[in-house]
Amino acid sequence: MPTLRLALAQVNPTVGDLAGNSALVRQWTRAAAGSGAHLVAFPEMMLTGYPVEDLVYRESFVAASRAALDALAAGLAEDGLGDLPVIVGYLDSDGPARIRADATPGRGPRNASAVLHGGRVVARYFKHHLPNYGVFDEDRYFVSGDDLTVVRIGGVDVALTICEDIWQAGGPFAAARAAGVGLVVNINGSPYELDKDDVRLPLVQRRAAEAGATVAYVNMVGGQDELVFDGDSMIVAADGTLLARAPQFTETMLVHDLSVPSGAVDPEPFQGDMGLVRVHVTDALAPLDPAGLEGGIVERSGPEEEIWRALVLGLRDYVQKNGFPSVVLGLSGGIDSAVVATIAVDALGGQRVVGVSMPSEYSSEHSRDDAADLAKRQGLDYRVQAIAPMVDSFLANLTLSGLAVENLQARVRGVTLMALSNQEGHLVLTTGNKSELAVGYSTLYGDSVGGFNPIKDVPKTVVWRLARWRNEEALRRGETPPVPENSIVKPPSAELRPGQLDSDSLPDYEVLDAILAGYVDGDSGRDDLIAAGHDPAVVDRTLRLVDLAEYKRRQSAPGTKISIKAFGRDRRLPITNRFRS
Repeated sequence: MPTLRLALAQVNPTVGDLAGNSALVRQWTRAAAGSGAHLVAFPEMMLTGYPVEDLVYRESFVAASRAALDALAAGLAEDGLGDLPVIVGYLDSDGPARIRADATPGRGPRNASAVLHGGRVVARYFKHHLPNYGVFDEDRYFVSGDDLTVVRIGGVDVALTICEDIWQAGGPFAAARAAGVGLVVNINGSPYELDKDDVRLPLVQRRAAEAGATVAYVNMVGGQDELVFDGDSMIVAADGTLLARAPQFTETMLVHDLSVPSGAVDPEPFQGDMGLVRVHVTDALAPLDPAGLEGGIVERSGPEEEIWRALVLGLRDYVQKNGFPSVVLGLSGGIDSAVVATIAVDALGGQRVVGVSMPSEYSSEHSRDDAADLAKRQGLDYRVQAIAPMVDSFLANLTLSGLAVENLQARVRGVTLMALSNQEGHLVLTTGNKSELAVGYSTLYGDSVGGFNPIKDVPKTVVWRLARWRNEEALRRGETPPVPENSIVKPPSAELRPGQLDSDSLPDYEVLDAILAGYVDGDSGRDDLIAAGHDPAVVDRTLRLVDLAEYKRRQSAPGTKISIKAFGRDRRLPITNRFRS
């Protein structure tokens, strides 16, 4: 059997940056060539970034993607890399989008991959299975492909597939078996959610068995608005053996030598459900060192480390890719702002993080001390701006009491942060966790103010777990724990009135988060939650709070998705809605 040295480029593209993404392909292809690779594969829609959403409807963008693909093929040849076959994802089209009256059935925008070789595009493949659930809207944008493309490289038959093709039985992988291929390459834009890496390996093993061939799975890495891509690229043999696996949340190239069967000189007639397109690319495989090259298998992270790295990468890329020089947030001394500040410092460095303590007459001395302590531990730009005089000015001109005064304090803080953003160019980070967003425990235009929320999809109980993990990790490294212990252990409070605690108006967070996990993430109904052992009165109260807060969530800042169902792209409910479970 021939030995094929395969390189999987787990890289970080940016949506819309055709020139920058093309430069990444050229850079990493050069590295693959330097490693002696015979074939290099890049992620789904590498040239355009992913997901491109309604950019699909701009014919100028589609044309730019197609032109960039041709220019990339020529550029690789100019770089002296034309002999190395390159698989790259891009946006293609063979007709207008289906929103047009002149749209033709079976034609339109395509989620596509191409093989570049010898300065040309020598083969194309259109994604067959189009996901239309969760964060995915591909059936809205794309037309499904009906043909399996098989390219022959050095005598090895390689089938091309894209992302969702691997999540569905049948289709391209069954067709690949019928075509007798030795390798299936699956390029991905697979967003992260907790424990998804535990699902991927069995999935790839099932498809490898279905295809009767080795499967190479390459995934992108990096943040794109609410989504973060974790990489986790891998190679699995036909018998299910894990041959190589890349780390999560970091750009890397996984290079591995594969012994794969040669394709038949005269293949049997194809009898798959899909059409088959065979393309001969090259006969030559450069000789390799007899010792061979193994990509290695990187150990998986624990859940807290995995979430933390996702949140850090998601924030870093949101800031960097959108051109913000720095971030600013309110430092209350509580656990949520402490964790957000720590994520920001890990992502950007303390010199690019501004923390503002904004005490009111109800702010406790320990909260002020905890905020100052955190700032000292992490070396961020720390400022104090008392809000009491500003609140008093409002109250001298408005007759307010009770909750209105509490909300006024939060809104004065929001105005202060936005003023600093306007004056100095910072991105404002908001600090509400998923539990609070779920039940509406926030003030519109107050503590909800911000351009990005790193913990939007993190339940309160997980916020505490993350703080403890990050402190333990610091101790393991011989560093100062970044989060003050008092911020972790003290009862949570908004401190908007004397003696206020979250428990005054909300169930215990352990109880609340369990109900929310069922109702929000699992779509469980009232009866299901009560059957699971929850108190009926607490269930009724919680569900009412969640339902009534939909209008607030619709106005909330984007934030990194880490769960199976995040508010926003994942969960889309009407604001005006009288149904109650």
